[in-house]
Amino acid sequence: MTAALARLRGALAARLAREPRRPPPEPAPATTAAEDVHQAIARLQQAAELGDDDRDMVAGLINLRELEVSDIMVHRTKMATLDAGEPPGEIVREVLASPFTRLPIWRDSPENITGVLHAKDLLRELQALDGDVARLSVEKIALPAWFVPDNTLVTDQLKAFRRRKQHFALVVDEYGEVMGLVTLEDILEEIVGDIADEHDKAFTGARRHPDGSVSVEGSVAIRDLNRAMGWHLPDEEATTIAGLVIHEARIIPEPGQAFLFHGFRFQVMRKQRNRVTLLRVTPLAQKRPPPVPPSAAFNRT
Repeated sequence: MTAALARLRGALAARLAREPRRPPPEPAPATTAAEDVHQAIARLQQAAELGDDDRDMVAGLINLRELEVSDIMVHRTKMATLDAGEPPGEIVREVLASPFTRLPIWRDSPENITGVLHAKDLLRELQALDGDVARLSVEKIALPAWFVPDNTLVTDQLKAFRRRKQHFALVVDEYGEVMGLVTLEDILEEIVGDIADEHDKAFTGARRHPDGSVSVEGSVAIRDLNRAMGWHLPDEEATTIAGLVIHEARIIPEPGQAFLFHGFRFQVMRKQRNRVTLLRVTPLAQKRPPPVPPSAAFNRT
């Protein structure tokens, strides 16, 4: 018996030695805390215990840590600015006509921003001058411009706004070129959605057509377009809709060219030099499976 058991152990050992060793099964990938919260939000919404607004607010707060200021900034082509070289009376009229209380000031070139003018400071200065607009010097009362890198995390920028007690910063790239501006309101809107007041202008830069297509200016921010139209175009690789088309097409397209990606048709309508200035965007209708005939639905095999 002992000899038989020894031979059996030897045979099993030899067979195991010949068989290739299989790697142990890989453990299931661990989910991040953010993914866990997103899953919990989805379950609560399915159970009708969480409304759409609450869901969007919680999701916006979670996603905030993944965003950079370049993702939410107002692009430089959409910035309202003041030319310090204009007559003081014209500057006052522009400030009064603007829906914004803080306006960047530039001299000689729009890229040469010398400060930020606050409307309240302008009114105080006019009162001190007894309304004598000719003696007004906007650069003397402008606040120093605050420049932040475009790759600053939104959560860090929020902390910086609170620490410096400022609500306005200019965004620059690695070469120091102004890319746009970001405000405290921009960050809050990522959490609670659009915050409109009596001075806000309606969303501009896009116009719907009866056929379902939308004419969009190339400088419109993808995030703004998504909010206005209820779309979900990606904004990881580009900030504006023109930038998205150029990124996906890998060329600077010509008027008349059309491209299909992300479930939309993008047709270039107008171009100025190397800038795509107008596009026509059409959502592509998803193909539905053909309906099942009633007779087939009840046919039993």
